[in-house]
Amino acid sequence: MTPFRHLLATALLAAGPASAQLALSGNDNKAVLDRGVTRVVPNPAPDTVALIDLGATPPAVIAEVQVSHSVVGPPYSVAISPDGRIGLVSSNQRIDPANPARTVPDNRVTVLDLSNRAIRVVGALETGAGPAGISFNRAGTLALIANRADGTISVFRVRDGQVTPLNRVTMGNAASELSHVAFTQDGSRALVTRNGDNSIGVLNIDGETVTVQERQLTPGVRPYGLSINGTVAVVANIGRGTGDADTVSLIDLSREPFRVVETISVGQTPEGIQLSPDGRFMAVTVMNGSNKAPDSPFLGRGLVRVYRIDGLAMRHHGDAEVGGWAQGAAFSADGRRLFVQNMIERNISVLEVTDQGVRNTGQAIAMSGGPAAIRTAEAPR
Repeated sequence: MTPFRHLLATALLAAGPASAQLALSGNDNKAVLDRGVTRVVPNPAPDTVALIDLGATPPAVIAEVQVSHSVVGPPYSVAISPDGRIGLVSSNQRIDPANPARTVPDNRVTVLDLSNRAIRVVGALETGAGPAGISFNRAGTLALIANRADGTISVFRVRDGQVTPLNRVTMGNAASELSHVAFTQDGSRALVTRNGDNSIGVLNIDGETVTVQERQLTPGVRPYGLSINGTVAVVANIGRGTGDADTVSLIDLSREPFRVVETISVGQTPEGIQLSPDGRFMAVTVMNGSNKAPDSPFLGRGLVRVYRIDGLAMRHHGDAEVGGWAQGAAFSADGRRLFVQNMIERNISVLEVTDQGVRNTGQAIAMSGGPAAIRTAEAPR
């Protein structure tokens, strides 16, 4: 295990948090859709991670390196520390050495130095099997990773520019399919989507001690993606992929025990879900049958749906078409632009969010692989 180390404190302090907002996109070159079925590409190009300047006109990739990554799991398998200096990228799957036509669970997270608007791979750390969603707390002192193939949460200390493993907390078994983990704003709790048993677990966090609450929340079928801002969390329930309309749930974090207070229908297979930095809006990417076979009666075009957060309710604000097999979504710092990953087209759509609705600008950021996860840094509190 290799810790992340600063090169020169003065150099990193000079770089500091970027003045323009940056995003990380993890790109999978192993997986493609073939008539609605995910297949492994023969002799694929290496996976990559790209650093994107969201403030540029048009937004552009400013750095890219080869890093093992995977579309398997929710599109939160990359993360940026609150100070913008450290990136983490999980590798949920790798090609099976005994059978290159299939993948098997991996157990690695790559550590990146993002200072000076560049990417430098500085180490790899061991996780549990099938690492998926990753989050830093807003203090930038702790990172958690949901291990989808073994029911554990990996806990990492972040201190003095180093990422080091602390322990692994058992939350379920492999069948629970822990998918994403996200801290509450004060860092004292974290929510974990349990895709395999249709529930959400809660972690208690006291310093570097992480324990599991007994109570679990019940949203919709197969909760997957998750976003938290202030006293609200939103969860994408991806359903069973059988053509039925699926749902998004809203969780009240203002009182304990936390509770699901609203669930609404959004269409087939909501994948990525994100609250805007100011908490006014929620965006959810909906596959809408865009990942189905050409002759499927459920075939459709990818959508992003935007909702206003009105207290403890979600009010529909507008829809826009995006590409196929859409994955993650990220807002600009001012909440006026929205960026949606399209696996089939291998690009990221640029959308505009206004008080009147949302529209696709027609701009797209080309990627070197299928964009499978995207994150920006959450502002420290």
